[in-house]
Amino acid sequence: MFVIFNILLLAVTIAGGSVPLWSPGWSERSMKYLLAFSGSFLLSITLLHLVPETVEISGHKSGLLILSGFFLQLVIQRFTHGVEHGHVHQGGEHQHVSITPIFIGLAFHAFSEGLPLGGLYADAAVVPSLYLAIALHKLPEAMLITSLVSFSSHGKGRALAALLLFSMITPLAALLSYYLGLRYSAIATLIHWCIPVIAGAFIHIATTIFFESGTRSHDMNWKKWLFVLLGIGLGILTLTGDTH
Repeated sequence: MFVIFNILLLAVTIAGGSVPLWSPGWSERSMKYLLAFSGSFLLSITLLHLVPETVEISGHKSGLLILSGFFLQLVIQRFTHGVEHGHVHQGGEHQHVSITPIFIGLAFHAFSEGLPLGGLYADAAVVPSLYLAIALHKLPEAMLITSLVSFSSHGKGRALAALLLFSMITPLAALLSYYLGLRYSAIATLIHWCIPVIAGAFIHIATTIFFESGTRSHDMNWKKWLFVLLGIGLGILTLTGDTH
């Protein structure tokens, strides 16, 4: 199942990221509800599954690691300019933004979010829940990176190449962390220490999405609340598979 999950994650990312290439009507505004849904689900999975697991593994030190991850995401955001939580940098004030640091920052982010996918957890429901949360999170990410590369280079070929490269990073990180963790105990230990840091980054991304996805005044209309509640509800449903 582990390999199948990674293949599905790769396929979903490529399929979702290709939308801007064949849909002329695509825009940042049109996906604000997808962002609200994916952000609330990611936050739910992080708090309901990932954080309890990190506390169980790392004890009281997990709080400091989660806090470190939260502020590490602020550093990454200096390079990505917020693309991971729904910002498009096209035209106007964002014309000066270079695609290279954004892609490097997103590549680092994509690799880091793949590391917990290869971890071994006490609760069997953690892994499929994480895969679903990250897949939903990567949909808008992939759409934005494809749109940004296409806009900056004016070519669908380069945008597709960037999408394929970006789509492979997270599954590759998951495979590396899983198989290297099984073979080397030191790497397994390192991954366990990385998981709460990544959980902190997820909390930063998800909460930022709530306030900034598709709105200028950080408003929460009833449609956005509906998608947020749907994301939280889906996250709570994953608790039915809790094996603790």
